[in-house]
Amino acid sequence: MFSRYAVYAVPDGEWGDFGAAWLGWDTRSGSPVDITDAVQADLTARPRKYGFHGTIKPPFRLAEEATAADLIDGLRGLCAEFTPVPMVSLRLAQIGRFFAMVAPEENPAIGAIAADCVQKLDHLRAPLNDQELARRRAAKLTDRQEELLVAWGYPYVLEEFRFHLTLSGPVDAPDAVATRLREATAAPLRSALSLDSLCVSGEDADGRFRVIERIPFGG
Repeated sequence: MFSRYAVYAVPDGEWGDFGAAWLGWDTRSGSPVDITDAVQADLTARPRKYGFHGTIKPPFRLAEEATAADLIDGLRGLCAEFTPVPMVSLRLAQIGRFFAMVAPEENPAIGAIAADCVQKLDHLRAPLNDQELARRRAAKLTDRQEELLVAWGYPYVLEEFRFHLTLSGPVDAPDAVATRLREATAAPLRSALSLDSLCVSGEDADGRFRVIERIPFGG
């Protein structure tokens, strides 16, 4: 039984192996990966619980009558209509105070996939409680982000969405971190990556997310 669920894009292959080794948590297998470097361990402490992923439908509690099977079935129906999206121009970027790999902004296909998942699976999401709303509003949302939060349970969806694969928590020395991350991602960047499946992931009792089921595009 998981406390929350999410729809994530979880890279596999060389990118997935890199992400597991970098963050210290393999969300695909639900197993830790040893990190011997203290600086790396500190950099990745915050995103570790989620594993290496791109958020498509952000974490949510299931509605009272909904089940994980309903979520899997619903996502399977959507994925049957999606076609793979190559991500040949991933690049390292700083978003606020953290670093991530980001997809080309000129490719709207990923945003369209995310919008479909956010909207068409939302009947399975329980409404946010007061504590959850307060936590999101602490980020000083814009008026539009507040509307999205109330409507869809998260402020950074639809036109506010930006696909990214998180690599760090907040950093105080961005130049040094950027240099380190460019070196760390040099090898996986030579490997092709395509968004060709989505995963239903669940937050376990230890607070970490694990892949429950991977669903390929195209049925």
